[in-house]
Amino acid sequence: MLRSIGAVIGGFVLWTVLWLGTNSLLTIITPGSYNEDGSTDSALLMLIILILSVVFSVISGYTAEKIVNDGSTWPVWALALALLAVGLLVQISFWSAFPLWYNILFLLFLVPATVFGGRLAG
Repeated sequence: MLRSIGAVIGGFVLWTVLWLGTNSLLTIITPGSYNEDGSTDSALLMLIILILSVVFSVISGYTAEKIVNDGSTWPVWALALALLAVGLLVQISFWSAFPLWYNILFLLFLVPATVFGGRLAG
């Protein structure tokens, strides 16, 4: 049970570190691409961020499954739902800063990408 909880926490922390680190790096690499509120008007940059979100979700799901390593699927699903819950809260706070298509796609891909990552590991 502790290993399963650790898998959820580990996957969540990994996704968060990857997300925050990459966003910081993108801000440094492309300083003129971001507005003061943290949003961007660049469709290309938003697409890159969406792709990275999917990649990070797959990596996190994969990692969670490798940590638990017992064939149970609930830790990966719990991670996916935790990412969705936090993602929803964050997206709501930035809802008007980004186009609707970005907000919807970001949230739409979190669960399937995370579960896919878990299945790749299993």
